[in-house]
Amino acid sequence: MPRTAHPSPPAPPAAADTGPLGVILAGGQGRRMGGCNKAWITWQDRPLIAHAIERLQGQVNDVVVSTNTEMDRCRRLGFPCVADEYPDYRGPLAGVAAAGAARPGRDLLCLPVDAPLAPGDLARRLQAARAEHAAPAAMAHDGQRLQPLFLLLGAGLVPALRAAVAEGPVAAGAWLREYGAITADFSDNPGAFVNLNTPEDLAAAGPAGP
Repeated sequence: MPRTAHPSPPAPPAAADTGPLGVILAGGQGRRMGGCNKAWITWQDRPLIAHAIERLQGQVNDVVVSTNTEMDRCRRLGFPCVADEYPDYRGPLAGVAAAGAARPGRDLLCLPVDAPLAPGDLARRLQAARAEHAAPAAMAHDGQRLQPLFLLLGAGLVPALRAAVAEGPVAAGAWLREYGAITADFSDNPGAFVNLNTPEDLAAAGPAGP
């Protein structure tokens, strides 16, 4: 009697990743660096984007790169890339909005590409601040100034952010405060927020932190 083939049971669905998505903001114009793509500037023998990836990978399960240039080069690092929708530069929050649109339903842990000493506990501390105040977003404060691009943006704010960016450039700190973002105190580690914006910054930067 011929054997009846039974279909294999369906594979269980993959567990949804509910943790924040890491977003490296690498879409700036690099004007103070002579108009070059800062992601590929070398510091400590590696491009800045490699430092940013390293800083985020220990804090999130997956990472995307927000950039409008050299996307193939970024993809060769093994990470997906997203670009914003607008040919004119509308600021870094346009890149955040694009990442949110590409991965709907995810909170976004954002990090500028030119901050190679970013805190290794950025996600934990921003999540704690956001939870304590039931806030829609949390951003870092280094004790002297607000650092709005070191940001944990709740998924619920993405539609409002996309609508704002569609109207034109968005000032990050002002927009986030308007929509209820809370600040997390990082005054114990202000050096983590050094931005390498100019050749002088690059020359003056100290050794990589832990």
